[in-house]
Amino acid sequence: MTDERPEDLAALHKPAKRHDEKTVAGEHRRMRRADREVTDIAQMLDIVRHCDVVHVSYVDAEGLTIVPMNFGFTYNAEKLDDDTGTGNPVDTGTLTLYMHSAPEGRKYDAMLAAGNALPVAFEMNTDREIIEGRTWCNWGEAFKSVIGNGTASIVTDVDEKIRGLQLLMEQQMGTANISFTPQQAASVAVWKIESTRFTAKIHAKPHKRH
Repeated sequence: MTDERPEDLAALHKPAKRHDEKTVAGEHRRMRRADREVTDIAQMLDIVRHCDVVHVSYVDAEGLTIVPMNFGFTYNAEKLDDDTGTGNPVDTGTLTLYMHSAPEGRKYDAMLAAGNALPVAFEMNTDREIIEGRTWCNWGEAFKSVIGNGTASIVTDVDEKIRGLQLLMEQQMGTANISFTPQQAASVAVWKIESTRFTAKIHAKPHKRH
């Protein structure tokens, strides 16, 4: 016998799957694999920090498409009062991804056609590793990933363009605050995705049993 209450024991064991999930048009459903969901914002941003490519999908006049892009990022956090009654503040904020490209082409035209506010979805992943199974049907892959929705827009402010290019180089090369001139920033298109809705998942590789 122990002094632990049932609710304390339940808190120690995160459910593997959510069985009360309902699909409702117009609403975001919760992640089915509850045990793989990452909710700590610091851990979510650490996954973003270890990715170097983001896949961006959108719809334009030609239809649905997807494109891989190198990126840099910032996160602006806010603290809101928790409405669940626990009294603990909730982290919320905006994840901004910065990318660059030629000042023409399909992506550029799509943002202009959408009034510089193009709805997009994005995905990035890292730490992929094959998981061997006892049978072919049991094979899988370990990974860390982030998926989200946001709005893509062309950056016109010169200072923000330079900052976006600096963040991109920091993400890709590990070098912070690289110097860019306004002329260099003007020679490329810098665009961004602002997202307040993104989720993260970790599928860890199981430890080998001896």
